[in-house]
Amino acid sequence: MPFALKALILFVVGIVAGVVNSVAGGGTLLSFPTLIFTGVPAIIANATNTIALQAGTIASFVSYRREFASQKKLAWLLAPPSLIGGLVGAVLLLNTSEAYFRHIIPYLILFATVLFTFQPFVSRLLQLEAQAAAKSKHARMATAFFVFCVGIYGGYFGAGIGILMLAALGLIVHGDIHEMNSLKVLLSSLMNGIAAIYFIANGSVLWPDAIVLAAGALGGGYTGPILARRVGPKAVRAFVTFVGFAIGLYFLVQR
Repeated sequence: MPFALKALILFVVGIVAGVVNSVAGGGTLLSFPTLIFTGVPAIIANATNTIALQAGTIASFVSYRREFASQKKLAWLLAPPSLIGGLVGAVLLLNTSEAYFRHIIPYLILFATVLFTFQPFVSRLLQLEAQAAAKSKHARMATAFFVFCVGIYGGYFGAGIGILMLAALGLIVHGDIHEMNSLKVLLSSLMNGIAAIYFIANGSVLWPDAIVLAAGALGGGYTGPILARRVGPKAVRAFVTFVGFAIGLYFLVQR
């Protein structure tokens, strides 16, 4: 495939992936298969995709900085497990086969989507107000462990990472969907960032493709939160649910 055509495809897909990641996660479902389609080997495509979408994730965090103001305390708690988990996942990717992990990917995503979809009902069932849960030491520690596990998943592959992260944060974050998204974007950036450093150190990145894809993701990542604010929290939650089930079913069919 001529590089000019390849670059155009990657740039457009990068924009869409950046928007999707900033709102709900799942942009990898678009960008990773596109890299494979253009002839990039699977492991290299995975590492290259992580580098490229990191630009969009950072842009999304800048755009969400207003909503993040109320989440700084939780960020300090959840940043370390995000970093450690991301590094563990990256090491696993470059040292193990992806066959087994691909087998369980759809179940992880579908479980997280169901949890996120029914999170308000679950909270009421357990008679936990969001503010009370946020102050619970046990709930916070459980969330930190969940974030660590999400970090491993994110460092290894990352499709649907936003769904998993929102499922974890939804049980303790006191605020609306946009505040949850701001914290999700920061933690995703940390776990992907540490994985990216590991991939670069091991020479596993195809830089021309990464740069073009990153350019698109940068624009999409910044405009995504703006679009999310305009459509409202109910629409964003519905979109997150739709994307989550779509990603999970896609991987289930591809098994």
